[in-house]
Parts: sequence; C-alpha cells; structure tokens
Amino acid sequence: MNMPVKKSPVINPLGVIAPSYYEKLLRLNLQNLRKKRSAKSKPPFSITEEFILRFNKTKNIEEKKVLLDLARKTILKCKRKLGLRTLGTGSHVHLPAAWAEITYLAQCEGEIQDECLNMLFASMDHAYFDYDHLPALFFLAESLLYRLCCDAFLKTYLYSVEIKLAKISYLVFLRIFIYFLHDHLQNFEQHLHRLQPYLYALSLCDESYYKYPNIFSNVQFILKMMEIICERELLSGSIFSPVESKKQYKDVDSDTKCLQFNQERYEVNHLLWHCVAAWTCVQKKSPQLNKVLEHVVFHKTQLRQKCWMNSALALLVLGETAKLNVACLKTLMDLMRDFLLSIMSVQNQKENCMVDDFSWAWNVVYMYITILAEICLYAVTSNLRKTAFVGFCDCKSSQKDILLMDKSEQPELKETSILGLLNYFSSKMSANCDDIIWIGYYGLVYNLVKMSWELRGDEEQDGLRNLIWQTLQTTKDHEKDQRIHNAINIAQAELNDPMDPYTGYNTKVFSKTRDEVFSKYIGWRIAKALSKLFFPLTDVSNILLKEPLIKRDQRKHLYKKQDCIKKRVLHFTVREHSSMSEVPMFPYPDYFTKRDEELARIIDHHWQHELKIRQKEDAICEAKEREDEEVKEKNHFREIMKRREKELHKLTKPYELPPGTSNFIRKEHDLPKLRSSCQKHSA
Repeated sequence: MNMPVKKSPVINPLGVIAPSYYEKLLRLNLQNLRKKRSAKSKPPFSITEEFILRFNKTKNIEEKKVLLDLARKTILKCKRKLGLRTLGTGSHVHLPAAWAEITYLAQCEGEIQDECLNMLFASMDHAYFDYDHLPALFFLAESLLYRLCCDAFLKTYLYSVEIKLAKISYLVFLRIFIYFLHDHLQNFEQHLHRLQPYLYALSLCDESYYKYPNIFSNVQFILKMMEIICERELLSGSIFSPVESKKQYKDVDSDTKCLQFNQERYEVNHLLWHCVAAWTCVQKKSPQLNKVLEHVVFHKTQLRQKCWMNSALALLVLGETAKLNVACLKTLMDLMRDFLLSIMSVQNQKENCMVDDFSWAWNVVYMYITILAEICLYAVTSNLRKTAFVGFCDCKSSQKDILLMDKSEQPELKETSILGLLNYFSSKMSANCDDIIWIGYYGLVYNLVKMSWELRGDEEQDGLRNLIWQTLQTTKDHEKDQRIHNAINIAQAELNDPMDPYTGYNTKVFSKTRDEVFSKYIGWRIAKALSKLFFPLTDVSNILLKEPLIKRDQRKHLYKKQDCIKKRVLHFTVREHSSMSEVPMFPYPDYFTKRDEELARIIDHHWQHELKIRQKEDAICEAKEREDEEVKEKNHFREIMKRREKELHKLTKPYELPPGTSNFIRKEHDLPKLRSSCQKHSA
C-alpha cells in the first residue's frame, strides 16, 4: 500500500520557487496582512460575548484580576461618554454608544453589574431628550425586558438587581412615552412589535410583584404607557392588559373636555395642561401663577379619570413646581387630599352597585408619595422641605400624633404630608384593608428608609434625619404587619446596606461611589419637554427637534455649537456642604431671562461709564468753584486794605505790628534773664 508522501516544492534549475507554490505563499501573506490590518483597526478592547462568558465563569484568580481591570477601564470610558459629571452634555458625550456598551457590560456579574446599572440609572435620569436617542432607547427597552422576563422572573426570590432593572425600565419607557406625545414614534412600528411578547410576559407577573409595590408600580406604569402607545401607533388591541379596553380613554367626566393635538394623538386633559402651565409660570416668574393654580384646583376631578397616566404626569410636573413654590406645594397637597377622600368614600359605598372601579388608584397614590419624598430632599428652601414632611399645621402636634401610633382612634385626613399620610394610613391598617391603604403605608416606610440613607453624613439636615429615625423606629416597634417590615428590608437591600440606616452608619457606604436613590432630574426634563410641546413659543430653542440623520463628522461640529445653547438641568438639593458635590440651588435661566440679564449688564456698563464722566465733570466744577472763591477772597482783601489806607493812613495789614516793635518785644522778653544773672553776681 502506497503511503502518502509529503511533497517538496518544485524548484527550477535557476533556484526559483515554482509558480504554484508562490501563489499559495502569496495568499498566506495577504491573509496575514489582512489580519494585522483588521487587528489595528479594531479597538484595543471591546465587550464581546466571549469576554462576558470568561468573566462570569472563570475561577482563576489571576485571570479574574485581568478581566476585572479591563472591565473597570471600560467603565471609566463609559462614564466619560455618558457625561455623568456634566449632566449628559459636552463634545465628549455620546449617549447612544455609551448606553449600548454599558448594557453589554452589565451582563458581568458582581460589582461590575451593580456599578453599570447605577450608571445607566443616573444617565436615564438626567439625560436630555434628543430624537437620535430613540433607537438606543428601544434597544435598552428590549434588553431590560428580556432580563426581567427571561432571567429575573424565573427566580423564586427577589434580588436587588431586579429592583434596579425595574427602575431603569420605568425611566426608559417614560422617555419613550414623552417621544410618543411629541409624535416621534411613527417610524418605529417594528420596534414596538418586537416589544409586545416581552410586555405580555411582564403582564403575567402580577402575583410575583404584587407584594412589592416599589417594583409593581414600575411594572404597571410600563404596561400602561405601552398599552397607550400600541393602541395609538399600531392600531391594535392591547395584548398585555386584557382587563381594560379602549373605551376607558374616551370615558371622560362630563365637566371636562380633553385636548387633542390631532385626531391620532394622545388625549391630554386640562389638569395636565394647567400643571405644565404652572411650571412654566414659575420658571418665567409670571404673575399669572395664582390664576393657573385656581384652574388646576377647578379641574381636580380629572385626577380620578380611568386614564390615570394623565394624572401621574400631572402630579410629576406639579411636584417639580412644588420644589420651587409654596403655593404650588399647597395645591399639590390639596389635590391629593381631595383625591384620597373621594376614593375612600367610594370604596366605603359597597352597597351601591354603580360604584366605579378604582383599582388603579394606588398607582397615583404611590407616585405622589415618591414625589413628596423628593420634595423633602431636593426642594430649594428648608421651609418647603419641612412643609412637605410635617405639613402646614402645627409641627409639634403632628409629630406627637405620629409617634403615638394609636390605631384605636380614626384621625381625619387633614393634610397629605409625609407625617399626615403616615398617621392616616397606619390608623386604618388591617389584614383586609384596601390596596390604597397598605400600599400607601408601604410606600411611606419604604421612602423614609431611602430618605434616611440619602441624608447620611449631612450635618445641616440632622433635624430632619432625627425625625425620620424616630418615625421609623416607632414603626418598627409598634407595627406587626409583615408587609410593612418587608418595606424596610427591601429598602435596605436596594441600598446594598446590611445595617439599619437608623441604628448606625456603615463605613463601607462612605468609601463607595454615591448611588442615586431617587430620580432627581427626570421630572424637570419631562416638565420642560411638555412645556415645549404645549407652549412652543415661550422659548426659541426646541428641546425635541425631529431632524434627519446627521453624519458623524457633522454631528461633532453640531455638538460644539449646541454646547453653548443647551441649558443645564435644574438640580434640587439641600444646602451646600463641604462633603457634598457642588450643585446649583436654583433653576438655570431660560432664553428671555438670559437676554434680560445681558441687557441689564449692558445698561449697567454704560451707566458706570457715564457715572465716571459725571464724576470727572463734578471734580472740574469743584476745582473751578474753589478758584473763584480764592479770587473773591483776594479781591475782598484788597478792598479792605485800600479802605484801611485811606482811613488810617497805614500800609500794614490788620493785626500786624510796626517794624520796630519786634526788637522791643525781644528785649522785654529778655529782662527776666538779666535780673537772674545780676542776682547771682551780687551773691
């Protein structure tokens, strides 16, 4: 049997390699050259599926350190692209690319995952609105829903990453809903179709998330927003919320009338419109604010409509206004008081068969509690923060009622502050209470734990933190309902803090990067976007510009121009402290305010210039007046001397002695000395 023999290259007599072998060698060289060029063109490190699998499954300590170092370097690059320090603005910021990279990197388990989700939550909170962000937002929406439905939902227990995924998903879909209101989703039907299977799976998780209202509220908001979007954009029935039908959006109170931008757009009621108008009046410092607030109170019944997305957006916008104005805070609390009293009265009328279904009302109440907690932390003045927590009534009596926690009494709902709602809900708490009561109570305790963690280390807010500590400690000691204790445990798990936030400090918390607990900016961004939609002529620059796609080279140049035009976000915060980052306390001026300030500076500059000219003229006039006075004095003296010479026939000046009197005075002055010398000589 002939064995295969390795053939040697055919060499010609001249010692040159044969053409067939030369062609093979040339191909190999070209392939190697292409590999080198492709390797040079690729970035030094990119997030791939292989890297994620190696990071999660490797057990080698050295390899784990190398992979962890690469992941941390990528996180630093993503932080710069996200613009976390500049609120998402700058020439170095590229939000869609950074969102995609951080989403891929978030699949790495452990600390990298937590840090990536925290960065994504912060970026979704403070990023500006841009039409070019929509493809990346839909990518984020699909990725987050996949993680919730195919990963988190299959586990039998709740974990902290699941809470972060729900919070980020809520912000992503809230941004998509704002684009929907601006009629920017016309070319994204395919993306909406791809989301529907995940939304249907998410609608089946009621039993899993019902015990955790902090997640269940986010899920309900996502489903409601996407139901509205799909019914308008896809013109098909909702597949993930079979209980509610399309008729509910046409069911409007008889005394109100919905506003429509066109026949296919979403219906916006008067309450939301006037809340946005109130926010605009506060930003512009308009004197019509009181009239607008009167209209808000007049349309308070629209807060009870079945299309509760209008109510949620209205509270969100009015809550942002309440961080700046006391009258707006009073209006916000009055709206919720009327809403709760009307809902609770309807819930008590069980004998009446015509009672409306308010099973959705707890979503509005829970959102109001979250907004109230944000006002307590980020309002511009201490009076607003204290009022949101204690109320407008006597502070001592309110605190005393809260700390007693006596459920035998049935207190009235006087105010819808934090302490007022806590007293009201705790007195009505029972095993078979309505969802509004126990979910509202749950939301208060849950947000109080987060508020206490947010105020840690702030010496200027020790009074508020001590009051929160007393309230939480009393709740923990007297409340026996396990649902309320779960709120405390879940809040601690979300904060990654194993210690009680009101019994001691955890030293690890101060060494870590400060995580975002509340949404500080999204309300302001949404209020500004809705103001541009409802009142497009109030400002020259438009925050949502639907433009054609721009080339990458042109986009860099465009970002440099827009950096001077874009306005920084309003950051509501406590008073400045050395341990905190420096953040503005007041809203940044709008276009007309900037023009007024610039005009005032020009006028002041010209006034200062004119003032200097006037000062020089006054100095010249004063010098001339002094010269005139001196001339007058000299002339007057000359006249006096002429009269003296005529009358006395003397040329000396008045009170001037003759020339010889000076020597005589000198001699008279020397007589005592001569006498003393003579006496000495005689002795």
